[in-house]
Amino acid sequence: MALSPASVLNVIALWGRYQATTDIAYAAGPRHTLDVYRPTAPAAQAPVAVFFYGGNWQEGDKAIYRFVGAALAAKGILTVIPDYRVYPEVRFPSFLEDGADAVRWTYDHAGEFGGDPHRIVLMGHSAGAHIAAMLAYDAQWLAAVRLNPDRDVRGLVGLAGPYDFLPLHSATLKIIFGPEAQLAVSQPINFVEPGAPPAFLASGRADDIVDPGNVTRIAKRIAEKGGTVTTKFYDDVGHRTLIGAFSPPLRPLAPVLRDTVQFVAGVTGASPAPPAAAPVAATAPR
Repeated sequence: MALSPASVLNVIALWGRYQATTDIAYAAGPRHTLDVYRPTAPAAQAPVAVFFYGGNWQEGDKAIYRFVGAALAAKGILTVIPDYRVYPEVRFPSFLEDGADAVRWTYDHAGEFGGDPHRIVLMGHSAGAHIAAMLAYDAQWLAAVRLNPDRDVRGLVGLAGPYDFLPLHSATLKIIFGPEAQLAVSQPINFVEPGAPPAFLASGRADDIVDPGNVTRIAKRIAEKGGTVTTKFYDDVGHRTLIGAFSPPLRPLAPVLRDTVQFVAGVTGASPAPPAAAPVAATAPR
């Protein structure tokens, strides 16, 4: 049986400068577990990234994104990748509630893995970037778990994210996000206010799944509100290639890993990890 592209990237990621602890419960239920990727030699109180994968709010599996956790951990960033409930099991806003629970777990437990809970960055790709942005901009979701994005989130990394995607054309998305009269509350752009965490928003110019204009529009809104935003548009890069470029074989296509690490270092006051002399095999799940 042929391996999927992500499987190939994850095979390569089995060897690297990190330790993986998988399938940790952050709430009750089979879609409420997360994986933690820890640098093998973390600086004291490493910065922390909570990464939400994409899948059109309908699919996804944290194990597919091992290559993302491995790449960030190798650069000195403690990385948490949660699963969350998707359609048809749930509709909006249940996946935001799951995301908030995962961030709460990270805040409570990052220190056990060498991370600093006061240096958390929210990160996501595609639908996961929408989740990360909603948690960063609409304070009610983190407030429900006794956190405040303006105080407890140091930054937002959005990769190929939908932040301003109305009107909906997909019949399934219309079910996921509910009646027309309520759709405005699903759009991150509508919640940008002064004091929000700084953002790094990236897209591939060849993305034909999520319009790169989402980045342009929300970046304009952030600037209008006096916020801090950095945008990057990578030439000849598509929707999946943007996240795939975190893996060594695809890094020449776009410096998205480098740009992400530099942003995280800037907003958390951390220094990116230096190159290792030799790779170290990842630990087995506990």
